Amino acid sequence: MKTSIKYIVALFAMTLTFVSCSNDDETAVNELDGITKFKEITNDTHTIELYSHMGSLEQGYNEISLRIKDNTTDKYIKDAEVSWSPLMHMTMMTHSCPYSAVEKVTENGTLYEGYIMFQKAQNETEYWDLKIDYTIDEVAYTVTDVVDVPASAKRKVNTFTGSDGVKYLVAYVDPHHPKVAVNDLVVGVWKMQDMMTFPVVDGFTVKIDPRMPSMGNHSSPNNVNAIQTTVGDLYNGKLALTMTGYWKINLQLANASGTVLK
Repeated sequence: MKTSIKYIVALFAMTLTFVSCSNDDETAVNELDGITKFKEITNDTHTIELYSHMGSLEQGYNEISLRIKDNTTDKYIKDAEVSWSPLMHMTMMTHSCPYSAVEKVTENGTLYEGYIMFQKAQNETEYWDLKIDYTIDEVAYTVTDVVDVPASAKRKVNTFTGSDGVKYLVAYVDPHHPKVAVNDLVVGVWKMQDMMTFPVVDGFTVKIDPRMPSMGNHSSPNNVNAIQTTVGDLYNGKLALTMTGYWKINLQLANASGTVLK
């Protein structure tokens, strides 16, 4: 029988809700294990298949995988160089968002992966598109199409100006399926250099304070603040959830000297 837990995460007044679950089905290990195709983008020569663990995108952090299929042979390409650039079309301007490089998953496989952190959801007049540039046998190709980025059910990202005057973006990444346990917590921290450039912030600390409002707002033991283990990477910490129910997690962003910025 599956065990479920709901909790809410707040990033500077942010909230999330998750339900933990276990996979009862044994499936063969393959490139597409755990991910579901949510879109195809086609040009005259290739079809780009986009995958995620949810089978969709949403506002916030998204792990995205892709495959490139030759439209003539129906075979998947194993030796491409791939990059992407998301763009938000607003009423009066355009802007990008934090995103990673696109890397090959395995040497002999056909899957490429990276992340895009959409800080803003689409609406009736504003939308995201995704441009994918790729090179095969020294020939360059490109595809661009609109991608659906609805608002998440609970807030998973916050954009704010720190006390140092810098605009930061903080997003919840993991766990996808939290448990009554000490969970591995992953968050991302970026800053806005300009409307098109959002580099990872290095050397900061994300302080973690989980609370349970329905139970006297009590906290939990054994939480570990999130820090980077590698420059340019996401932030890793520990999130202790001691019982089922509604949880709220308060976070503080501190710079390398320990000063809390927000």
